[in-house]
Amino acid sequence: MSEDKKLVEMSANELREAIVMYREKARKAEMLGVINEYEVYQRKALIAESYLVDPDRIVIGKVYRLIGADAAYFKVERIKGVFAWGFRLNGDAHEEGIPLSLLQLD
Repeated sequence: MSEDKKLVEMSANELREAIVMYREKARKAEMLGVINEYEVYQRKALIAESYLVDPDRIVIGKVYRLIGADAAYFKVERIKGVFAWGFRLNGDAHEEGIPLSLLQLD
């Protein structure tokens, strides 16, 4: 995987390689106790995973469970790029964008 290639330009295999690389860098940062670096690489992996999600599978107006959060749900109002924009149920009512890879599609 080329470090200077944008995620949007990568093939599915290149994206999977990038995800593995980001997860490994996150694991190393966590072991070293560099929490901010850990969080950056975790977020990069989530964004890369979002490019593997087919946005046509997401229904506008539907409520989806959020992966990795207990009993958290998100209502999708629109999709822009690899982010779903909408509102968390029982949240503070402000619109937010979350990576498509956080939506439980199955």
